[in-house]
Amino acid sequence: MKTTLRASARILALNVAALAGVLTVSGAGIPAPDAPAQNAIAAQGVVVGDGYVIQAGRITAAAGADFAFDTPSISVAEKVAPVVVSHRRTIGRNPAPASVSGNAVLEEAAKYVGAPYRVGGTTPDGFDCSGFVSYVFRALGVSLPHSSAAYYNIGTRVSAEDAQPGDLIVSRGHVAIYAGGSMQIDSPRPGKTVQFRQIWQSSYVFVRVG
Repeated sequence: MKTTLRASARILALNVAALAGVLTVSGAGIPAPDAPAQNAIAAQGVVVGDGYVIQAGRITAAAGADFAFDTPSISVAEKVAPVVVSHRRTIGRNPAPASVSGNAVLEEAAKYVGAPYRVGGTTPDGFDCSGFVSYVFRALGVSLPHSSAAYYNIGTRVSAEDAQPGDLIVSRGHVAIYAGGSMQIDSPRPGKTVQFRQIWQSSYVFVRVG
């Protein structure tokens, strides 16, 4: 079916959600408008809804422009199996580094990404920095103190060259778990959550325990 429309606003958007099929919009039949096309762009995106792959088109054109397109057919696409990651939280903008895989300490620590910071906290409902580190190691059978200052006096200090993922990063008033390279995982401060991030401390030592 051929449909001709006149854009009443600068942006005409075709939104597709929760359809059990694939919808493809072709921009081939959209002529350049007489008016200057400030946003004459055709783009496509892919979303997942109700277990099916859904492809949605978004069309933008200058206000008042005439354009036409063929109404596409809709057909069922392949089923997309849900991906289940046991005991893991969404890391979002702080992706887990490759060093997590196969490293017992980091795999345990990564389970709690997204857990909120809480002063004095020692559980996934809320951790402070040492509460998080001690909780992770306790799950691995290692007892550590709930005091960042105490970490200067435990384990074995190692050089930056010899540091390995899973070692501790100890600085004044803070303790984190080394994730390799320039990365660490920690429970930073009030208002933040457990996350992988760049090492920000300017003065610290590496400590190995276990």
